[in-house]
Amino acid sequence: RTDFLLQYQFGYKLIWVLLMSNLIAQLLQALCIRLGVVRGRDLAQASREIYPAPVNIFLYILAEIAIAACDLAEVLGMAIGLQLLFHIPLMWGVVICVLDTFLLLFLMNYGIRKLEVFIIGLIAIIGMAFFAQMIFASPDITEIAGGFIPSIPNSTALYIAIGIIGATVMPHNLYLHSSLVQTRKFERTSTEIKKAIRFNLIDSTIALNLAFFVNAAILILAGTVFFKNGLYEVADIQDAHKLLEPLTGAALAPILFAVALLCSGQSSTITGTLAGQIVMEGYLNIRIQPWIRRLLTRVIAIVPALLVINYMGEGATGELLVLSQVILSLQLGFAIIPLIHFVSDADKMKEFVIKPYIKVLAWLSALIIVSLNVKLVSEQLLNWMQAYPDALWLNFIVLPVAIFSGFILIYITFLPLFKTKKKSEAIVPHGGFKAITDVHSPAYKRIAIALDFSESDSITVNHALAQGGKDSEYLIIHVTETPGALMFGKDTRDMETEVDIKNIEQYVNNLRSLGYNCKGELGFGNPKVAIVQKSEEFNADLLVMGAHGHRMLKDIIFGTTVDSVRHSLKIPVLIVR
Repeated sequence: RTDFLLQYQFGYKLIWVLLMSNLIAQLLQALCIRLGVVRGRDLAQASREIYPAPVNIFLYILAEIAIAACDLAEVLGMAIGLQLLFHIPLMWGVVICVLDTFLLLFLMNYGIRKLEVFIIGLIAIIGMAFFAQMIFASPDITEIAGGFIPSIPNSTALYIAIGIIGATVMPHNLYLHSSLVQTRKFERTSTEIKKAIRFNLIDSTIALNLAFFVNAAILILAGTVFFKNGLYEVADIQDAHKLLEPLTGAALAPILFAVALLCSGQSSTITGTLAGQIVMEGYLNIRIQPWIRRLLTRVIAIVPALLVINYMGEGATGELLVLSQVILSLQLGFAIIPLIHFVSDADKMKEFVIKPYIKVLAWLSALIIVSLNVKLVSEQLLNWMQAYPDALWLNFIVLPVAIFSGFILIYITFLPLFKTKKKSEAIVPHGGFKAITDVHSPAYKRIAIALDFSESDSITVNHALAQGGKDSEYLIIHVTETPGALMFGKDTRDMETEVDIKNIEQYVNNLRSLGYNCKGELGFGNPKVAIVQKSEEFNADLLVMGAHGHRMLKDIIFGTTVDSVRHSLKIPVLIVR
């Protein structure tokens, strides 16, 4: 985590916060595993079953803010890594980070297991990089041990401690983990469910402990290199990078640091994207393409980064990093409290309901996090009220939002204590079973056939004729897409247009000779528009068209006519391959 390096001013004093956060994270991940495996619900889906729509919308907004805040940290980390390795200006590095959307799109086609391997590989690189730097720094083991004694020296330490909690537990990972544990197949028997919980718990514990050692290595590195050398005013990560070599005596240290920043950004980028899909589908019942989801999250994240860099300079990125992690912590209570309620429900969890001592530990964890957040927010609000008593943004935006958030937190805490009627709506982004009572074969009398004059046209025509026979009317459609056709439409008479006209005439004459009632028309410009227009003018009750067969990058380059046409027309569309 890039922001952990900025905790140097407290030496090793906040390592205990990291340990506490890791233990809380392990407990909460265990609850997520139990929710996902036993009930087959992720945290967002379970929330939508219990809470009313306005509350779920608010919880969704908070989850999205948390995902964007995490993504902001990764954007800055990757941009700084690019700057340190290749001397790219930070502003351009932030813009370049948008392009990793396509890397994610590529990786997601290989399945979740391949993604897990990729992420583990990145984390391994990060861990080795920081452990190597820690060895170069030669920390004092005795002083490190003293850092596990709980203490918060001042309000700045409280602010940073809350940021560490947010960066370690990360609320969006609770949504993600409760969903991903459902991807492993197992029999729905008591024995198999227990086995699935155990294996997922082992996976989660190993991953979180590895993350703990990586984060601890970063904190120890910062405390050893900067704090012990009396450098209490290291302005930003770029300065820290410059000082690593002279202070550790190793030329490799700054290079490893920059590589770790890049890997950290990529690993968290993937988890943030998947979590974004889960919360959108779970809370809003809306499903969109993963790459669009990723691009939206990344664009939301880079806007504040660009604004801060442009108006406050590159030196302000360190403060922005810590702020992003504090935002994560502030959202934790809104995810943890519903989670505890769901796995404490004996009616739904049956024999897998959490034991009383687990429930006590879970509520104690929630109390610690919420109390620290309330203390931080109240102190900040009091400072603002004293400094800006008449500020409109404070009195009409910040205070009302804070009060409303507090009300929602109380509401979601106490509502599940009262038995509520289960909602009947579907928890998946599509509907359910509807009985078919009237079976009949539709008769198509006016059939439009879209051809692209390729080798697959004969297959497309054969399927169309099979639908209507010789009692139907047919319209052959082809769209000319030359620059002239785009500019001048039906007034175009270039060479391709003349060839297209002859081709249509040949198809029409061919079908007429076989006894079919057929005519042809040529469209011009955008086929997504022209095919729809010609079909509607013909008053077609069925459109038959061929699929191009390309995917991914070719879809982006050549377009996806089929999807656009089938969403624009109100008649059935038969896609032929």
